[in-house]
Formats: sequence, C-alpha cells, structure tokens
Amino acid sequence: MVKEKLMEKQPFKGKIAVIPGGSKGMGRATAKEFYILGGSVCIIARGMDALKSAEEEIKKLKTDNSQFVEIISCDTTDMDKLTPLLTDFINKHGIPDYLFNFVGYAYAQYLEKLTLEDFKKIMDVNYYGQLVPTLILLPYLMKAKSGYISFTSSVSGYLGLMGYTTYTPTKFAIFGLAEVLRNELKPYNVNISVLFPADVDTPGFAEENKLKPPECAIISEAGKLMIPEQIAEIFIESILKKKFEILPGKAKFVRKMKRLFPDLVRNITDSEYKKALKKTGRQI
Repeated sequence: MVKEKLMEKQPFKGKIAVIPGGSKGMGRATAKEFYILGGSVCIIARGMDALKSAEEEIKKLKTDNSQFVEIISCDTTDMDKLTPLLTDFINKHGIPDYLFNFVGYAYAQYLEKLTLEDFKKIMDVNYYGQLVPTLILLPYLMKAKSGYISFTSSVSGYLGLMGYTTYTPTKFAIFGLAEVLRNELKPYNVNISVLFPADVDTPGFAEENKLKPPECAIISEAGKLMIPEQIAEIFIESILKKKFEILPGKAKFVRKMKRLFPDLVRNITDSEYKKALKKTGRQI
C-alpha cells in the first residue's frame, strides 16, 4: 500500500541518483525502485555485461519520458579514472541529487589463513570504493548546498563475529565515515544515511558462502535471509524520511540490543560460536 501511494506521488521525479555498485544485488534493486518512483539513474560498476543487463531491465520501468539510465564501467576505487567520467556526467545531466553507495563484498575466512594483502584488498573495495565517489561529488554538493549521500555498512558495522576479520573493520569504518559526514555537512544541507543490512540473497553472498568457515556458516543460518527487493524498498522509504541509520529486518533489533546490552550480546555470540565449534568438531 505504501508503495502504491509512493508511485502515485512520484517523489523522485526530476531527480538523479548515482549508484556505485548498482549493477547487481541491493544496488540494482534500489536503482529499479528509484526509477519506478520517477527518478533517473547512473549506475557504476566494473562489469559491462551486468551493467547492460541492469540498464535494459530498468529502462522497461520508465514512467516518464524525461527519465534516463546511464551506465559507467569503472572501478570505484580508482579516483583518477572515475573523476573525469563523473565530471562528464555532471556536464551532461547536472549535479546529481543522490549518491547511493553499494560497492562492497565479504571475504569470510579463518584468521590464521589471512594475509595482510587480504586486509588491504577488502579495505580498498569496501571503504575506498564508497569513499572515492563521495569525494568526487562532495565539492558539487557542498557548493550547491543540497544533496544526499548514503553508504552501505552491515550488521557487521556494529557487531563482531568470527570469520569476518577482514570484513568487519571495513564496515565499522564506513559507519564512522557516515557519522562524521552527517555532522560536518549539516551547514551544507547535505543529508547522510547509512544502511545496515544483515545477510541478503545476492550474487556476492553466494560467492561469500563458498569460502565461509563452517562455524561462521552455522552462526549465520540463525538469521533470516532477506532479498534485495526487500532491502531496496525499506531503503528508499527511509531515504524519503531522511533516516540516518537504516536498519532492515533483524538489524534493528540487533542494533538496539548491542546499544543497551553490549555484554549480553557478546556473551550470546560467544555461546553461538562455542555451539558451532561443537557441531563441526574442529579442534582448537
């Protein structure tokens, strides 16, 4: 019902969203939601096949002749390559109203199997992959004194679980970045949100599960798997309400518990890990 009312209002008519990581999963689902509600989108990703597929799918949802879908093939960690591409986009279409950052991936592995390069690689993608597009667009938004930037963290942005030694620090970092920008950009009228999804049924999650330690997989099974479309709907509704922390599904409950009863939550995660170890029979 809420969605039907939003479709009637077309709240994003005449608005533009740049969506790094918008060719698959949550980013793609969000691009579709934004487009259905009247907006135009620019999707950034590395793979051209996924970009073209997303472009074709989204264009079929057009509600107004003024809408457009642009695609940019680029690694969002590469500021030198991305800057001229986004500058060209701005020269063509104007300053975007929204930047929805969805770039990221998870690499779950036992601590003893990780190298320094594993930590560097995932920090590069998960943190700098969202920071670089933000740094490129920020001068335009600050000068215009308007705009909206969102980041994608995770439940792992405030909760530490075994197996996610490389991943969790990057999501804490994204949360920290969002907190600082929320405060500093207030005088510039630039709004900030940060999304905290739990497990979502995406291509990236399927890849993550191939290498995930058995104990980590057992702990994860306790949570309900959401689909990208569910996340996107909650995300868009929260953006319209200008919520800073966007907590879909169980993320809201876990966040509240971690705030109010941090030691209890840690005891629960320790207990779940102990149970998982018993199931796998791994000797430590």
